[in-house]
Amino acid sequence: MDVLAHNYAPLPVTIARADGVWFTATDGRRYLDCLAAYSAVNFGHRHPDLVAAARAQLDRVTLTSRAFDNDQLGPFAEELTDLTGTQMMLPMNTGAEAVETAIKLARAWGERVKGVAPGRGQIVTVTGNFHGRTTTIVSFSDDPAARDGFGPFTPGFRQVPYGDATALAGAVDAETVAVLLEPVQGEAGVIIPPAGYLAQARHITAAAGALLIVDEIQSGLGRTGATLESARQGVQPDLICLGKALGGGIMPVSAVVGSAEVLGVLRPGEHGSTFGGNPLGAAIGRAVVRLLRTGQPQRAARERGAQLRAALDPLVGHGVTAIRHVGLWFGLDIDPALGSGRDVCLRLMDGGVLAKDTHGQTVRLAPPLTITPDEIESVAAAFDQAVRG
Repeated sequence: MDVLAHNYAPLPVTIARADGVWFTATDGRRYLDCLAAYSAVNFGHRHPDLVAAARAQLDRVTLTSRAFDNDQLGPFAEELTDLTGTQMMLPMNTGAEAVETAIKLARAWGERVKGVAPGRGQIVTVTGNFHGRTTTIVSFSDDPAARDGFGPFTPGFRQVPYGDATALAGAVDAETVAVLLEPVQGEAGVIIPPAGYLAQARHITAAAGALLIVDEIQSGLGRTGATLESARQGVQPDLICLGKALGGGIMPVSAVVGSAEVLGVLRPGEHGSTFGGNPLGAAIGRAVVRLLRTGQPQRAARERGAQLRAALDPLVGHGVTAIRHVGLWFGLDIDPALGSGRDVCLRLMDGGVLAKDTHGQTVRLAPPLTITPDEIESVAAAFDQAVRG
């Protein structure tokens, strides 16, 4: 009997070990990882600095709950807010929890600071979004796979087209407490909005006295060639959702960072998590911050991303209809005449590369930022073989 729920349709490979950018399957075959667990493994599998931090903390204390302080959480908060240029941090575990936290913060801020009537606060979201799979989050998804069959849905959200600043401005009114968006939409296929869109969103929200919440769970912590994609674009949101790479690929660690005025609206007992801010996760998070402080992961994303783009560009018109990329993050649209995105991922697997399709015709490439120039060439060669034969 198959005892595992069918909420995923994985590629037909079973992983037994991982090192750096490489997987080893149960049959002994090695594969280049070009998904990096949706950017959770930005720094490579079992990065020695991150593993060392985890091992050291395992010998001390792993969980206290937030009923008591631990000696890792305060320093983690100080170091993460300093890295991101923010004022306050609230720790959680998963990315979806970070987004749920930001939603609660925006609603509480709207009532307690902005003065919106109780239960009237609205959050403006955008088409093509992906912020997680909780019932509240799928309430403002327009992806049938995420939404269909899971109603009734949570009210309090309006949706406008992604990248359309005019539509965004028209949706913001006196009852708007926040705008929530991704600076680059990862799950949608690495969709990059028009230049200046994020800055326009910042201007619109500031003029209306509303918050700008930016979900950097996939785009943040090095993936786009910067610590934060919003900072790369010169924008300071009120709240930033972080996750995935914050746990170094070792355990789930997430956080909301931002303005003390907004994060400070919460009172003891109004929000929390047994595991959020646990000392093991905080110790790993501190090691992640130390890696990012060197600037090496961000630089590698820029350099290896430019190298991979140059190698893939000749495929446009030869099985690939479009390429979108920022840093070391790619969305490649596959010509339907060649097959689906999954078909190409199966061919890539045959060539020793593991990647993931999304929305039918798009293949995402997001290897760990530790990938070498020679390994980039291997990825490009495998993709060429997968689409041109």
